[in-house]
Amino acid sequence: MSAAPAGHPAPTPTPDAGPAPVLRVRDLQAHVAGQQVVEHVDLDVAPTGVTALLGRNGVGKTSTIKAIMGLYARSGTVELDGQDLTALPTFKIAQLGVGYVPEDREVFAGLSVTDNLRIAERKGSKGDLRYDLVYDLFPELKQRGAQAAGTLSGGQQQMVSLARALLNPNRVLLIDEPTKGLAPKLVQEVSAVLARAAEVVPMLLIEQNLQVVRDLAHHAVVLTDGRSVHHGPARDFLDDPRATQRLLGVHGGQDGAGVV
Repeated sequence: MSAAPAGHPAPTPTPDAGPAPVLRVRDLQAHVAGQQVVEHVDLDVAPTGVTALLGRNGVGKTSTIKAIMGLYARSGTVELDGQDLTALPTFKIAQLGVGYVPEDREVFAGLSVTDNLRIAERKGSKGDLRYDLVYDLFPELKQRGAQAAGTLSGGQQQMVSLARALLNPNRVLLIDEPTKGLAPKLVQEVSAVLARAAEVVPMLLIEQNLQVVRDLAHHAVVLTDGRSVHHGPARDFLDDPRATQRLLGVHGGQDGAGVV
């Protein structure tokens, strides 16, 4: 689907003959302290793989995810597997299977790595907890289980944050800039982990490293000024240098990985 003219929302995504989206958002609007931070966002998250949420800095990507989680006052429609979440508080949304990995990681610095994972265990999920998956993806976390999370490197703290979301049997993950501030080698490691995790649980991913998006995402939604202005296959968007320049301010194309 081509991008809409500047200042106008893209046409509402129309489902194809494939499976219904696991997460469906329509006309999402959100306010913080009386200021509108999301004006009109439509998006679908496929029941498998990675959907990327892209846009320049400050266009409302993080606000969109926080609004979906109920962290901001909102209106519109947010559905998980057809169930309306719009009026529910954040803890209920999490209980129903929406996992959230925030941009700033938010580990409990004074607690051990193991305790950071235990505190994330969702009530009633004891028999479904995915410690085997977590320790398979992040063997270092098992080795450092007794270490205070605040003494870990930024990359290791990101592993803890991702592990907490993967631990529970979530239906979808909302992940905000998991590679931000990481060294190139760690970016590759986190990207590889996300690829493996996406085989287990679908994701809505905010990511400014376009090479990571190219490697992981099947579909892309692009925001401008709090509005969704493009929906379509991620590769098609990233391979269009005019679209990436206009909507992201970077040169895309097959040779332009770029960072927004």
